[in-house]
Amino acid sequence: MILVLAGTKDGRDLIALLAQAGYQVMASAFSHYGGELIQLENVRVHTGPLDENGFVRLITLNKIEMMVDASHPYAINVSQNGMLACEKTGIGYIRYERPTAAIPVFEGLYVVNDYQQAIEKAASLGKNIFLTTGSRHLKLFKAAACLKHHRIIARVLPEPSVLTECIDLGFSPKDIVAIQGPFSHELNMALFKEYQAEVIVTKNSGQVGGSDTKITAAMALGIPLVVIDRPTIGYKKIVYGIEDVIQFIKEVQ
Repeated sequence: MILVLAGTKDGRDLIALLAQAGYQVMASAFSHYGGELIQLENVRVHTGPLDENGFVRLITLNKIEMMVDASHPYAINVSQNGMLACEKTGIGYIRYERPTAAIPVFEGLYVVNDYQQAIEKAASLGKNIFLTTGSRHLKLFKAAACLKHHRIIARVLPEPSVLTECIDLGFSPKDIVAIQGPFSHELNMALFKEYQAEVIVTKNSGQVGGSDTKITAAMALGIPLVVIDRPTIGYKKIVYGIEDVIQFIKEVQ
């Protein structure tokens, strides 16, 4: 049985390919909605966050022989817990890392290392800040003293729990854009213009995550763009193509 940590579209594509190739597959998704997106026969799905011990239990109870980590590039806690659980249970681990989006030369583009740097840079660039970073770190922006007098627009998934979190954090409904991506260049431009964005904050989630069209839309409109760079951790084994994952599985079995 292969356990796939599937927090991305390419993770779901990988699950489908493995199932089609005849492998027994179990998927792990962080959210209930993420689990619902994995609609494949003969693929068991676990939903909900897991710490190291949670992964160990999942691996043991389901007789998992290998973990394929296709979680989101910024979900480093998931990857770290997964690797530790693999070491503890003695099973194989491989990380699938989706390619980054190319960062073009753009005078208004600023690459930062983390959310705190992103907050400070965005605060210095404009008063209307359009966040395209998801919902998990919204509280950092809302709690930042340097953003107290800024307007913050959050583009998030239209999930009830996410919308409730936004309201609880103090977001006005007029500052919540609840829509599922990825988005085209044209739609990004329209949203940035409609909300009068003066600064855009994003992550380099790769072309699959729609980073390329965010960048090109910001460039076309001349809006400063703050890009939070990918975190780096010491993956045990990493590949950058789905076909490389399948080849690795064939070699170790």
